[in-house]
Amino acid sequence: PKHYASTLRREGIILLEEGIGGTVTLKHFKAPGRRHSWKRSWFTGCLVFTEKTFAAFTLFRPLIYVPLTDAAHLAALDYTIEKEGVLLITFDASAFNEDWSGIVECRFKTPLAKQFLDRLTNTAG
Repeated sequence: PKHYASTLRREGIILLEEGIGGTVTLKHFKAPGRRHSWKRSWFTGCLVFTEKTFAAFTLFRPLIYVPLTDAAHLAALDYTIEKEGVLLITFDASAFNEDWSGIVECRFKTPLAKQFLDRLTNTAG
């Protein structure tokens, strides 16, 4: 999104993949005004790794936006290659919003899935 682009560029983009397809799956999700036992949404978005931030966006909003100095939030992300070219990032919604609960699964279809996984693994330790 334009709102974040200039900040991310200033931080120094290391790895970027734009225009990729993905899904967000909510399981047993509760937030103010929202409840889903299971819901999947498809999106087009991007993944970006800068010198300071890891972020994932749909076209207009952030799905994940974590400063690399935020060890607690980085540790809250579980990430793996689900299958060739698909990066899966899973987290408990309450780790990022105290009035939310449930599991959020974000899948990103990208040929750079392994590079993003390696960066996440090396950054989070």
